[in-house]
Amino acid sequence: MVTDLTFTHEPDASRYTLHRGDDLVSVLDYRDDGHTIAMTRAYTVPAFRGLGYAGEVVERAVSALEESGDRQVIPVCWYVADWFAEHPERAGILQHRASA
Repeated sequence: MVTDLTFTHEPDASRYTLHRGDDLVSVLDYRDDGHTIAMTRAYTVPAFRGLGYAGEVVERAVSALEESGDRQVIPVCWYVADWFAEHPERAGILQHRASA
C-alpha cells in the first residue's frame, strides 16, 4: 500500500477525496440529507485506475461514517454497492429498506 495517501472530506463539495502526494487519484461523491449519505459516484482518475484507489476512498469514507455514528449509507453507485457486497462485515452502516 502506498503510504503517502491523503484522505480528505470536503463537505462543501459533498465528496471525499484521496490524493497520492499532490495528485488527486480518487473521489467519492455523495448526497447527505441529515440522516443518510447516498454514495452516488466513486471515480478514479484514469491514469490511476486499477491500483485500488476507489476501494481505498470508499473504505476510508465508511470508516469515518462508522466513527461518527450519525448517518446510514445508501450505496447508489454500483461500485459502492459491489464494495459492500465484498465487505459484508461493514453492512451495519447500510440503511435497510422497510418491509412492505
